[in-house]
Amino acid sequence: MAERVVLVTGGNRGIGRAIAERFVADGFKVAVTARSGEGPAGTLTVRADVTDSAQLDAAFLEVENTLGPVEIVVANAGITKDTLLLRMSEDDFDSVVATNLGGTFRVVKRASKGMLRARWGRVILISSVVGLYGSAGQINYSSSKAALVGFARSLTRELGARGITANVVAPGFIETDMTAELPAETQADYKKSIPAGRFATPDEVAGVVTWLASDDAAYISGAVIPVDGGLGMGH
Repeated sequence: MAERVVLVTGGNRGIGRAIAERFVADGFKVAVTARSGEGPAGTLTVRADVTDSAQLDAAFLEVENTLGPVEIVVANAGITKDTLLLRMSEDDFDSVVATNLGGTFRVVKRASKGMLRARWGRVILISSVVGLYGSAGQINYSSSKAALVGFARSLTRELGARGITANVVAPGFIETDMTAELPAETQADYKKSIPAGRFATPDEVAGVVTWLASDDAAYISGAVIPVDGGLGMGH
């Protein structure tokens, strides 16, 4: 497994960076896409906007020429433009869906070509607890994240017989720069709704992702695995 090539989109910060770091620590050959900034030490950073197919193709070619064919893809890149429905513009909706869902489509379609040739592959989509739980002010974001479930399950039915799995990881509240900036009272209120009583670390999400990429998870496909401390259980 350590010789496998991994591509993590949006791997220069937050959860994506933690995922890339975990794969590097486990000995994988790791590339990350980023519009700006750099991925963690030990990774190859390639420039790409996931809404641009030409940029993605160029990024994949760079990874393939440098590291080899992409065998594990983690579709993590995403954006938010939160506001209530009646205030949400068409661009607010379309741009979030184009990045979070359309970007996943473009990345996975490009990666699947090499996986089909190899008859082996791991597709891991980073969704969110709000994809199934819902969140006021996030109709665009939650819709795009919910759609990833149908994406992974349809992909499983298409490519499951070719040694390719497709799964969804749905994080809840994670300790990031964004959550750290929230007032202490707001953080405390959020934690009251989480049975575990705390936020997750990015590395706890990364651990689930790397496990799904391993041979131990070879018979798991089309699954949605929450990493949310019990917040969304039953959904």
